Amino acid sequence: MLQAMNTGHAGSLTTVHANTPRDALSRLETLVLMAGFDLPVRVVRQQIASALDVIVQQERLSDGSRKITRITEVQGMKGDNIVLQDVFIFQAVAVSEETGRVQGEMKPTGIRPGFSPRLAAAGFKLSGEMFGAGTLGPMAKPQRR
Repeated sequence: MLQAMNTGHAGSLTTVHANTPRDALSRLETLVLMAGFDLPVRVVRQQIASALDVIVQQERLSDGSRKITRITEVQGMKGDNIVLQDVFIFQAVAVSEETGRVQGEMKPTGIRPGFSPRLAAAGFKLSGEMFGAGTLGPMAKPQRR
């Protein structure tokens, strides 16, 4: 998968089971090492950082529903580590007394992703307002309403 993503052809998509975007990177790293490739960990991480632009985290919430809870940019390497930056985070605000469903919405973190120019070049012009600054309130457990 990583080799295919790093061949220069735009537009790859894959899934991996993990609890967080950071855990997804660790899982990919482990899968490569378990496949028997004798590569230094730093090389594996460079391949992952080069192949991935964004991680979309889907989670099962306390009400049993599945929601996208994070959209995280893979920014590259800093030293031996892959740098991640959340772009959107699901903020649960309440659990409905009537339905028991978690209520909330995706909130921008105020960070415009570094791959925005590539999206614009492909015809996806996203306004800066979409990534609004200061809109993410404190992350708290949802309250019952």
